[in-house]
Amino acid sequence: MLDQVNIHSDVAVYVQIENEVMFGIAAGKLKAGDQLPSVRELSERLEVNPNTVAKSYRDLEVMGLLYTRRGMGVFINKGIQARCKKDCQERMTKRMYEVIQEAKSAGIPKNSLNELMTACWKVDGSPYGEAPKRISGAVT
Repeated sequence: MLDQVNIHSDVAVYVQIENEVMFGIAAGKLKAGDQLPSVRELSERLEVNPNTVAKSYRDLEVMGLLYTRRGMGVFINKGIQARCKKDCQERMTKRMYEVIQEAKSAGIPKNSLNELMTACWKVDGSPYGEAPKRISGAVT
């Protein structure tokens, strides 16, 4: 968790960091009271500007997902897992709807889309990485 970002992604790096924290909370990998790495530590780990990490942390704090204890660090807030799960599900529903409607408009059959979804599900990758070549041609 919080091990890499894709600087070539269409998703801004600070948003990738915010999403990883939200996904981690939703999945139960990050729990109330867990401490996140310091801005400096995370910026060095991800090889990004410290201001990028600081912006992510500020945004997450404004969203109510994190809190800062001066001199202590940044921590996961209490009582937010259900909200994060709901937010993630709403985002995925919106994106899936768009993808399915695009596929229908392009004449891609449902069974091909199901095969692609199954192939994508089997890949253990980053949400911001390139699609592996073995699945990029899976839709027929």
